[in-house]
Amino acid sequence: MASFSTKDIQSLRQKTGVGILDCKDALEKANGDIDKAIDILREKGIAKAAKKADRVAAEGIVLAKIEGEKGVLLEINSETDFVAKNEKFQNLANEIAETILENSPNNLDELGSCKIKDKNLTVTEAIQEGVLVLGENIKVRRFALMNGVLSSYIHANGNIGVMVKFETDLAQKDGFSEYARNVAMHIAAAYSKYLDSNSVPSDVLEKEKQILEKQMADSNKPANIVQKIVEGKLNKFYEEFCLLNQKYVKNDELTILKYSNETAKELNGSIKIVDFIRMEKGEGVQQKNSTDFASEVASMIKGD
Repeated sequence: MASFSTKDIQSLRQKTGVGILDCKDALEKANGDIDKAIDILREKGIAKAAKKADRVAAEGIVLAKIEGEKGVLLEINSETDFVAKNEKFQNLANEIAETILENSPNNLDELGSCKIKDKNLTVTEAIQEGVLVLGENIKVRRFALMNGVLSSYIHANGNIGVMVKFETDLAQKDGFSEYARNVAMHIAAAYSKYLDSNSVPSDVLEKEKQILEKQMADSNKPANIVQKIVEGKLNKFYEEFCLLNQKYVKNDELTILKYSNETAKELNGSIKIVDFIRMEKGEGVQQKNSTDFASEVASMIKGD
């Protein structure tokens, strides 16, 4: 039997939403490789792994801060939701966001050495102090800086954060800020992953094509028909994951591209969405296994 653990089965189940037995079978066929197992399940048509992968919950918050044309999106984690809602934790998170804006660190190591404004503490020291006061492990997980005309949106008290960058001559015009916030809210709701079809990495696109072609392998349709069906399904992929191709969540008669163009026309100027960042609290952070689940899977493996 291939070498994999109950943790691997749980991880695959969380990433795909597929049942335990199917996950176990896929891991056996993939010799314990989770990524290959995801592909196997998708080829069988029983998993939408591209949408559910790495969306495991963890505690903490995502926050955004914009000053002028400079902004930061930051995720900071705690062990419990109780601490995440604590005022001291929230203040620490805001101080760290302000420190990032002031110092523009390139990575987490550089951030740790930055001094917090009006305090004789580095970020690392401030976090250590926070751990002592709040009694839980606290960790800055990631941050991203953006420069330009920006808008942000934070959903559900920090569960999801979005920052969007625009090229526009309408930033100071009435109506633009509402449009920009609507786009950020859409990204939060629609789980946008790429800006447009040209932004999808070539390896991701090739992998998607291979999966679609395998799904059609037993269809007995002519090759040219299969190719057209695959192209049609790729367009659906773009509509699901590419921001400009997605239907606007507030009006599904518009794509985000069309919504942007119509807004630009109404405000008599130009708007181009250049880039965006979406962070969901705890993405990819593995939760502890429950004893019941581990026992359940272990009994299945032993039963072989």
